[in-house]
Amino acid sequence: MALRREDEMIKVVQAFDRQPIAELPNDDAKNLERKLATAYRLFKDRRTWLKPYERIDILHKLATLVEGRRDHFGKQIAREGGKPYADALVETDRAIDGLRNAAEILRTRAGREIPMGITKGSANRRAWTIEEPIGVVAAISAFNHPLNLIVHQIAPAIATGCPVIVKPATTTPLSCFELVELAHEAGIPEDWVQTFLPEERELAEAFASDPRVAFLSFIGSARVGWHLRSKLAPGARCALEHGGVAPVIVDASADLDKVIEPLAKGGYYHAGQVCVSVQRIYVHQDIEQEFVERFARRVTALKVGDPTLPETEVGPLITPAESDRVQSWIDEAVPGSSRLIGGGRLNETTLLPSILVHPAKDAKVSTLEVFGPLTCVYSFRTLDEAISEANSLPVAFQSSIFTSELASALDAAERLDASTVMVNDHTAFRVDWMPFAGRHVSGHGVGGIPFTMHEMTAEKMIVFKT
Repeated sequence: MALRREDEMIKVVQAFDRQPIAELPNDDAKNLERKLATAYRLFKDRRTWLKPYERIDILHKLATLVEGRRDHFGKQIAREGGKPYADALVETDRAIDGLRNAAEILRTRAGREIPMGITKGSANRRAWTIEEPIGVVAAISAFNHPLNLIVHQIAPAIATGCPVIVKPATTTPLSCFELVELAHEAGIPEDWVQTFLPEERELAEAFASDPRVAFLSFIGSARVGWHLRSKLAPGARCALEHGGVAPVIVDASADLDKVIEPLAKGGYYHAGQVCVSVQRIYVHQDIEQEFVERFARRVTALKVGDPTLPETEVGPLITPAESDRVQSWIDEAVPGSSRLIGGGRLNETTLLPSILVHPAKDAKVSTLEVFGPLTCVYSFRTLDEAISEANSLPVAFQSSIFTSELASALDAAERLDASTVMVNDHTAFRVDWMPFAGRHVSGHGVGGIPFTMHEMTAEKMIVFKT
């Protein structure tokens, strides 16, 4: 076997200190063609399709294999992605549950009867639908949840019987590659679940837009996602999961004892590198001073450092360039802000958590997804004003309100422009069986394992004339 040159390998480093972890082979155009051709051939030959009971068995075995490596995956996620170890274990647990969830759905997933005999022309007929795999799935994932996001893409594909090729982020490919290896160990033939790791962005576009791809699952930036959607082959479906600038309203009636901790978690979990991370906090002017004082004490006390240590609460950003970008946005906003709380730098990738109080409404930190350890606080006088400000951007994903007033909770729940509204919880809450989707610029289609399974199927109707 010929050895690959160094320039044909993708180097994977630890997010925190940039120390090398591994090198993985870089896929080229020939590799892409071979993998697409293999996947498409499998789909077209219905004799190779796996039976539902086989898929259920594979998913359960895969969940057990991942469970047996729980601690290993936790450490690996912390190293390659920089997510604190305690949170990385939670991600691993969610991934295990997600695999089992996909298997369980197959027990109740079914077609439906279509009424016949209700007109003269439909007499003497029986009709029903069945669900079939849509075809080859191209999955492009993000760095911030390097195991669980992959599960959200390949578990529904395995469950529905779609051949899948998954492209992880080049910064965090290790958990993806290991999960795919375990899937093969669990019994799925290798060609049904393949990886694709190109260094060239052009190949990623060729991958997504290939006419043999029936469904694109994309998790990443809006700019890339919408561009790829414009390049899809005719008939191809897609689900795009982008980001938001998540708003939280803290009403005058809110119990601050039950607000501070959730917002500290929701705003600084994984150093803010979450698509529904708390970013814009609108606080009623009557309680703003107390809120800022208490929130600042909690945020500045967050333990920042090496994500592999169990006590760490905030780790690094994924690359030095991302750390530089976030710091530049903060520096740019400070002159127009009344106050910057916290901040600073631990190392080239790790920023200390910070709060901007009253940044300008047109500042980048107020209008764009920061994706870093920063939240912004604004004051409001009326709920109408807060809802208007929360709805003022073209992005819309998850939002929340903290209040003790039922009327305010219901009013905000109905009027906030969001796919999900949390009441008395932070915006980053998610369980893997709930619908998860951005609106407007923030996405297209619906995520969540049961909903992705629906997206990956095509309904076929069968009509019998008796």
